[in-house]
Amino acid sequence: MLGEYRIVGRRASEIAASVERGVGSGELEPGQVLPPMRELADRLGVNPNTVAAAYRTLRERGVIETAGRRGSRVRPRPASTVRGSLRVEAPAGVRDLGSGNPDPALLPALGEAFAAAAGEYGREPAMYGEAPVDPEFAALARAALNADGVPAGPVVVTSGSLDAIERILVAQLRPGDAVAVEDPGWGSMLDLVPALGLRPVPVAVDDEGPIPGAVEDALKAGARALVVTDHAQNPTGAAIGAARALELRGVLAGHRDVLLIEDDHGHGIVDLPLHPLAGTTDRWAFVRSVAKAYGPDLRVAVLTGDPVTVDRVAGRQRLGPGWVSRLLQRAVVHLWASGAVDPGKVAGAYARRRDGLVRALARRGVVAHGRSGMNVWVPVSDETGAVARLLHAGWAVAPGALFRTAAPQGIRITVSSLAEDEIEPLADAVAAASGPVEPLTFG
Repeated sequence: MLGEYRIVGRRASEIAASVERGVGSGELEPGQVLPPMRELADRLGVNPNTVAAAYRTLRERGVIETAGRRGSRVRPRPASTVRGSLRVEAPAGVRDLGSGNPDPALLPALGEAFAAAAGEYGREPAMYGEAPVDPEFAALARAALNADGVPAGPVVVTSGSLDAIERILVAQLRPGDAVAVEDPGWGSMLDLVPALGLRPVPVAVDDEGPIPGAVEDALKAGARALVVTDHAQNPTGAAIGAARALELRGVLAGHRDVLLIEDDHGHGIVDLPLHPLAGTTDRWAFVRSVAKAYGPDLRVAVLTGDPVTVDRVAGRQRLGPGWVSRLLQRAVVHLWASGAVDPGKVAGAYARRRDGLVRALARRGVVAHGRSGMNVWVPVSDETGAVARLLHAGWAVAPGALFRTAAPQGIRITVSSLAEDEIEPLADAVAAASGPVEPLTFG
């Protein structure tokens, strides 16, 4: 079962540390089954409760997972291994279309907004004990949410989308709980879930977002939370339309105890109407980041949701960082109030590049997906080979392994910096590198 590796220890902490050493050294490989608790207890001469405590610690740390009668096994991807390590670096002379960054030319200048915020700060510095959310920030954020049909709820500010999602999951779930996640989906999200000691359950997606039947299956299988991207889904560009939203609300209505988290990171770069699912379940959270439209280094996201969820997040935040800098919040207020970003212009620029590439690939018989946002997903039969061939041809793209769990292979191309005269040469290179692949839905 364990080959030559021997688990040792008399205390739960020692047994857990022994297993972690084996995983870290590679002597315990992903998927390897651990001994049943009673068997290991007999071998070590300890009480079975001691081994049970050790296994519980390992689950909470995301090192192992337990699958009922099939026993406990090392996680397929240890939580300490981030998908970012799979990223392809673009050497000199190679066009980088794999980083996932927005086009700097479409980001607003920040100097005026920060100067105005700094001027206000100079007249009235923010101090301890003040409200963690700037009142004008909250009012503008809430008005925008209302306009998009997001149900009423208190507003909290977090340091970006992933910070918000982590705080929500920790506030509402316990280690070992299952979380339904899009597959392919955001790589950081796929890493975060096991890192929190939670169990990811992949949900297939298509161009309209999560497939309702796949969501139903995940929830029936015991998933206690569902994380959904409304539009500009990373990496596929999926966007939830009116009909799909209606279907998903129907599924969620039968599972009102499920925690629903919506990620609206594409706000400000997508001109498709938003069809929120928020409010369909008793526990819900809606997260809206400013990173893609205003700049990744503006670590600001708006979080709203049901009062209990938001209160738990806000309470825990007060015990840690306390609040997100009100200086940052005031700068974002000035950006919003000044209309520094024209969503139609930004969305149009990305759409011309994205749609142009998808059409060019179609003319070459290559299936590609990209309904919204700044990414195009291309299914391939051998993503490692495709990435290598494209790199040799002068194009760096992201391997699908960064974004998938059970979904078929693919590559992600970020079109944000793509020039019009690059579309046809890039399409030629992708067609030559991708190889034959059967038509598919993701997952």
